[in-house]
Amino acid sequence: MRRLAIGIDIGGTNTKFGFADRQGNVFYNNRIQTTGHKDFEAYFKELTGELNKTIDEHEKDTEIVGIGVGAPNANLFTGTISNAANLPWKQTIPIADLLEKEFNAKCIITNDANAAAIGEMVYGGAVGMNDFIVITLGTGLGSGIVANGKIINGHDGYAAELGHVTVKYAGRQCGCGRKGCLETYVSATGIRRTVYKLLADSTEPSTLRGISFNELSTETISEAALEGDPVALESFDYTARILGQSLANTCAHTSPEAIFVFGGLAKAGDLIMEPTKIYMEENLYPFYKGNVKLIPSKLPDENAPILGASSLIWNYRNN
Repeated sequence: MRRLAIGIDIGGTNTKFGFADRQGNVFYNNRIQTTGHKDFEAYFKELTGELNKTIDEHEKDTEIVGIGVGAPNANLFTGTISNAANLPWKQTIPIADLLEKEFNAKCIITNDANAAAIGEMVYGGAVGMNDFIVITLGTGLGSGIVANGKIINGHDGYAAELGHVTVKYAGRQCGCGRKGCLETYVSATGIRRTVYKLLADSTEPSTLRGISFNELSTETISEAALEGDPVALESFDYTARILGQSLANTCAHTSPEAIFVFGGLAKAGDLIMEPTKIYMEENLYPFYKGNVKLIPSKLPDENAPILGASSLIWNYRNN
C-alpha cells in the first residue's frame, strides 16, 4: 500500500497536481488550466473531478495521507487564498476546508514560493541548508525565505512577498493595485512587457515585431536572444539587472547561503542567470560578496511544483 500525499500547485496559467511519496517519487501527475472557468466553483469541480478519478483508479493500493497546496496569496494560518493578483478569483476562498471536506484528508496550504522552498529543503539542493531563499519566476514573482531552518511566515502568514517590493516608484501597474512592483519587471509577464516597451521605443529590427502580446512567450524571447536578436538580448539584460539589484538588497535581511531560482523564466538558463549573478554581486554589501550562491532549483523540472506542494505534508506532519 503506497502512502501518498497529493500535491497541488495553483499557478496563474495552469494548475499542476500529482501524488508523491515521502522519498520524492511522483505518480499520476497531470494539469488543468487555472483560467478559463466561469468561476471558482467550476474550476474546483474540474480539479476535484480529476483527482477523484485518479484516486478511484488506484484506491486498492493507495492511501492518501494529506493534501499540500501551493498558491499565490495562500495563507498557512487560515487555509485561504485571498485576492491573489495573478489568479482570476478575487474573493477569499477557504480552499483548505473545501479540499478536506471533499477528500476527508488533512490539507495544508501556503504561498506557492514557500511550498517551493520547503520542497527544495526536503528534496532539492537545499537539503542540509539552514538559510536560503527560493525565487519563483512564473506569471508573477514569488519568494520563500528559510532562516535558521524554518520558513518565514510572519505574524499573519504573508511574509516574504518580494514580488511586491517596489523597485520603481510610479512604475508599471501591478495586479495587486500598486505600481512599480518587482514582478511587473521580473516574471514571464514582466519580460513580455519589457519587450513591448523596447519595441515601442526603438526602430531596431527584431524578429519579435509583429508578434501579439498574448502570443509572445518566454520561450520565443529566449529563442530570439540565442539567435542574437538585439531586443530580446536587451530585455534579458534589463530583467536581470532589476532582479540582481533586488536580490542584493534581499540578502541584507537574512544573509542566505544560497538563492534558488525556478519557474518558466528561469528555464532561459544562462540568458537570465549569468547577468543576474553579475548584477547581484556588483550590488551586494561588501561582507556578502562571494558568499551567496545563485543557482537554479535542483528539483526535477516537470515535477518541481508538485513536490513543493506535497512536501508540505511530510514537513508539517509526522507521517
